[in-house]
Amino acid sequence: MVNNIESTVASTRIRLARNLEGYPFPNRLRDAAQAHEIVRAVQSAASRLRSFRLYRMDVISEDVAQAICDDHLISTELAANRAYGAALIDEEGDGEEPSGKFSIMLNEEDHLREQYILPGLNLPLAYQRLSAVDDELSKTLPFAFDPSLGYLTACPTNLGTGMRASVMLFLPGLTRMNKMDRLIREISRLGHTVRGVYGEGSAAEGYMYQVSNEVTLGVTEDYILSEVQRAALEIVNLESQARRALRAGDAVGIKDECCRAYGILSSCERISYTEFLQYASDVKLGVALGFLETADFSALDDLIAAMRPANIGLYSDEALTPAERDVYRARRCRAEMALVRRDTE
Repeated sequence: MVNNIESTVASTRIRLARNLEGYPFPNRLRDAAQAHEIVRAVQSAASRLRSFRLYRMDVISEDVAQAICDDHLISTELAANRAYGAALIDEEGDGEEPSGKFSIMLNEEDHLREQYILPGLNLPLAYQRLSAVDDELSKTLPFAFDPSLGYLTACPTNLGTGMRASVMLFLPGLTRMNKMDRLIREISRLGHTVRGVYGEGSAAEGYMYQVSNEVTLGVTEDYILSEVQRAALEIVNLESQARRALRAGDAVGIKDECCRAYGILSSCERISYTEFLQYASDVKLGVALGFLETADFSALDDLIAAMRPANIGLYSDEALTPAERDVYRARRCRAEMALVRRDTE
């Protein structure tokens, strides 16, 4: 059976909001020339640090925009900003272990939204790596900063450090035991927030939730990191208790549900993404509860991301109809489920 943290914490993300002096915030940016100046300035500074590739929202296809959004490298708001929006994405990886993903959103809510994502619970390391890039960018980019207020941002809730530390969590136990509403209230009382898989306003897909800090002003980065880490570990503990309660309540029923999902994904010939997500989430639950076994739990999350319609469109060598995507998805499912073993006891 995988350990509690490995089977509960999918990834860690650090995001830094920054703006350039002398330009209106993006929600007041009406001059196309100024918007393009911001993109060029940030691209020039960032390209000296890492192998960033520029994605302009007015140039890339909707499938590409959706795919990088599905990978959490840009937001849905940026993907919809076809006028001035852009993103810089490091596609070559860190060259370090564990390997993470860098991206910089441009002209979203702020001029820059620097992001770094790592697998598992790695808040201090994620901040260390992103902060190093931010420090280098600040040497050539005039970030808007006030000695009293800290970094100036379009939304007052991001003033100060401009930092959001978030953890993506797989919480089937708490969800199925109907304890999420209480958890959300408690987390809010502690100055954190619980959102869906794609942030504010999004739904929780496949039992996945984001937990992040709400307060950025009047606190240090280290304080934010420690508080979000503490909250994440407490949620891991609560999820572990909920999973034990699930097993104690109806072990045979839960095992049957998870193994049926495994059987469908192992033998299906065509499957929609909605149906796939339901069964893949139940397979993950089966692994977490010890009914199923796999050498790499995170590979199941990678499979879920790869099976989204936009990503299938990118991976495929030819344009596929929705029905053909469902056949392609089933073929991948059958192959990937070969890496999952059923507990025969």
